[in-house]
Amino acid sequence: MLDIAEELNRWVEQGRDFAVATVVAVGGSAPRQPGAAMAVDSDGTAIGSVSGGCVEGAVYDLCQQALEDGESVVEQFGYSDEDAFAVGLTCGGIIDILVTPVRADSSVRPVLASALAVSSSGEAAAVARITSGPAELVGRALLVRSDTDADTDTDTGYEGGLGGHPELDRTAAGEARAMLDAGRTGTVEIGEDGSRCGQPITLLVESSVPPPRMIVFGAIDFASALVSMGKFLGYRVTVCDARPVFATKTRFPDADEIVVEWPHTYLERTEVDGRTVLCVLTHDAKFDVPLLERALRLPVAYVGAMGSRRTHEDRNKRLREVGVSELELTRLRSPIGLDLGARTPEETALSIASEIVANRRGGSGVSLTGAHTPIHHEGNRTATGRIGSVA
Repeated sequence: MLDIAEELNRWVEQGRDFAVATVVAVGGSAPRQPGAAMAVDSDGTAIGSVSGGCVEGAVYDLCQQALEDGESVVEQFGYSDEDAFAVGLTCGGIIDILVTPVRADSSVRPVLASALAVSSSGEAAAVARITSGPAELVGRALLVRSDTDADTDTDTGYEGGLGGHPELDRTAAGEARAMLDAGRTGTVEIGEDGSRCGQPITLLVESSVPPPRMIVFGAIDFASALVSMGKFLGYRVTVCDARPVFATKTRFPDADEIVVEWPHTYLERTEVDGRTVLCVLTHDAKFDVPLLERALRLPVAYVGAMGSRRTHEDRNKRLREVGVSELELTRLRSPIGLDLGARTPEETALSIASEIVANRRGGSGVSLTGAHTPIHHEGNRTATGRIGSVA
């Protein structure tokens, strides 16, 4: 649901009634992951997607029905389901969809409205909704924000409630906060003892966090194309270069931030995390070595450095001389990017972006034609997974 938060927040502000359908679980080769959503308002306007087109028509009808009767429902669509097959889910996967009416008289509307407002403002928050358990609780929601303390009481620790025992709310808030801290969206099982309602409960926890950072070091022509690609992939992109004549908004209009500073000193003072990707395009030892010496010791998602294989070998030698270990060097992607035969800045940017996505999602980077690898991989790699570089 939070993937279409901006549009839904506008609907809330306009006072529209709507129903939102959210993917809560997937199996096999499903096209969308948990959290993906589609919404339909009382006028029949639809936004978002839950299946890349496969079952949108059937889900649209479910949303209209939910708006009419005011009841939340969970429906499963799968290849083995004749009705689902008829509407087009032929990819072999299974998806469970939670459909929740968000009408003016809905008890869940206030907390979902808060969640949408928080998410669309860029604030980190997580919303937990019951997807299985007592029928009267399905669809109930609870919101946790990043600026609330895990030890605070129910008045300040979370908003809304799941409609059961207070202990269920506290347990759900703790689980949601843990998912938020990890920046994850997925399901959480709460056993009968924790739910205090006589049966286990399943929660869908959707985390909304600020976009991950891409920091591009080196204000060269290739960097401009990479900045555009980074924005396309949803990163907040910073360009850093020590040369003010090159690091300008005119040359990098798509960048969120342009920093004129020695790259290694900027990296020392800026904030990075396990989702940050660092792309070193400076191609100059006096910039590369002190920068990579620091970058390879940070818990970021990816570090890549541009250069020929000869440049790579020389750079590795210099890094060893300043104390970078062999284990740290294994984190470096260099030459940066996948082997696409790239020549132009745009092709090179695509090569780098492809490697970043493969690293993030656990892909092999090989052609799917003739391969026996899954099209949709299960989950992400660890936040401090392999780091990398494009020739």
